[in-house]
Amino acid sequence: MTTWVRCFRDKEDVWFYFELDADGYVIRQVELQEPGNKALTAASLAKWQEAQRDGRSAEYENVYGPTAEPPIPEWEGHDPQSLPADEFEIVWSTARDELQDRQPRPSS
Repeated sequence: MTTWVRCFRDKEDVWFYFELDADGYVIRQVELQEPGNKALTAASLAKWQEAQRDGRSAEYENVYGPTAEPPIPEWEGHDPQSLPADEFEIVWSTARDELQDRQPRPSS
C-alpha cells in the first residue's frame, strides 16, 4: 500500500514530502526550503533508475536531486504526518516545474 507523508526538519528549515511503498521505502520525494518553499528536490526513484540505466544519473540528480535510501521509519529526527495523495501530487508537480524552470535553456 502506498502512503504519503510530510515532516519538517527544524535544523535545516526544510519540509520533506514522501511517497512511500508498503515497506516504507521512498518512491518519490520533495524537499522544500523555508522561507518561501523553494524546491530543493523532486526526485522519483523510477526516473532515477531509468537515468542510471542510460548513464544519466548525475544529470538527473543535478536537476531533481536524489531520493532517500533507508526506509523512513529508520530516520532519526523525522515525525511524519499523513498526507492525502492529491496534496502530495500538487506539491510534486509544483516542485518539478520549479526545478525544470531553473535549468538553462539551450540557445538557438
